[in-house]
Amino acid sequence: MLRYPSLRAPLDILFLVCCIALTADVLAPEIWGHGKTKDYPLWFWAGQQVLQGKNLYPSDPKAYFEFIYPPLPAVLLAIPSYFGKLPLYTCLSFVNAVAWWMTSQLSNAMTGSGRIPSPWLFALPGFVTVSFVFDMFDLGQPNLMLLAMMLYGFWLLQHERPWMAGGMFALATAIKVFPVAVFPYLVWRRHWTAAASMVVLTGAFLFLVPAPVRGFQHNISELKTWYQGMVGTSSEKGFGQRDEQNWSWVNQSIIAMTHRLTRPVNYNQDDPAKPPRFMNFVDLDFKTANWIVVAISLLIGLGYIAVMPPRARRTARSDAEELGLLFCLMTVASPLARQYYFMWLFFPMTILIHRAAYDTRVAVRAGTWAALAVAGLLLCLSLPIFPDDLQAFGNNLAATAVIAAGLVWHILHPPSDVVPSSLSPASGALQPDMKA
Repeated sequence: MLRYPSLRAPLDILFLVCCIALTADVLAPEIWGHGKTKDYPLWFWAGQQVLQGKNLYPSDPKAYFEFIYPPLPAVLLAIPSYFGKLPLYTCLSFVNAVAWWMTSQLSNAMTGSGRIPSPWLFALPGFVTVSFVFDMFDLGQPNLMLLAMMLYGFWLLQHERPWMAGGMFALATAIKVFPVAVFPYLVWRRHWTAAASMVVLTGAFLFLVPAPVRGFQHNISELKTWYQGMVGTSSEKGFGQRDEQNWSWVNQSIIAMTHRLTRPVNYNQDDPAKPPRFMNFVDLDFKTANWIVVAISLLIGLGYIAVMPPRARRTARSDAEELGLLFCLMTVASPLARQYYFMWLFFPMTILIHRAAYDTRVAVRAGTWAALAVAGLLLCLSLPIFPDDLQAFGNNLAATAVIAAGLVWHILHPPSDVVPSSLSPASGALQPDMKA
């Protein structure tokens, strides 16, 4: 089902036109304006720091970090940065374009529906999430690339290439840590080879790959500083170097939402010019709020395990729905889940779109379309025409909950004509050529 774009397909041409327009949004300010803003200058700076042998982080872990990622991404950025800003920005835009195409291809191939969708149905998830894609190009963030990598990892796992799958998960984790949440899933589903590969290769990407460029001891020192500044710090003010974002309206993670609802934290703290605003229903201390986060996370995790079908009842459909739920959970479990993080709903929404189009039960199709419509309306509340307060109350988190609920319903209520597929004894994955 995976293919290259075709100039004979109108929607493929539209895709290419969109990619050219989005790339122009990145390059035009650099060529004719005052320079591209957002995260692009930071990526160039990080690449230049590597090329010039300078430090990526201050010596004091409590000081402000310009670059908040592990050293590996800076090493990768150094390659196009050597040629200047325009080649770097062009390269990043090209990576986003490829990731967008592959995300659509892989998402539609992995729904478990056993159907090849019509071109318009195939493109529907891309239309729905186009605002997220714009953010990826405009901001220069890697979340779309990470989504494509994670999907490709699961595609490899389904095609009995667990070591390569673990490598994709490891590379995503070494670039931006939150994909590490896939590891417990691999262990629970007994994908031992993929789990081992992920552990080994994450260590290699973090400790060994940057070493020839940065020096082994220098890289170890920077990793230690990065860990202390990003992972090892947490307080009432915030965590991970960006205190002004942690509890503000821009963050819709489970952690941030819980603290905003249970503690008197100002959700306008990212902008000192705005008056303080609060939304807490109770007034708890920081430690108690954290225990509530732990309890909520534990309940969600146990609920996820409870709805996962046992080995004997797994099907291609249920595996897809199970993975869709995992992507929902990885998105909101990240400590910082800004607007563009919800690009990861692309795959779960694609699954529900296939269920809405191809389920044999008329009422189920109608109900699935209704759930998608509700989720879509909630996501639209993030558009600039609506006040920030709506995002403070978690419109994207609510949309994720609606999508997750739809996936749970489909897992628990499969069509009567769906039978379990055979499992690969090597990886525990469903055979990709089996149709329900």
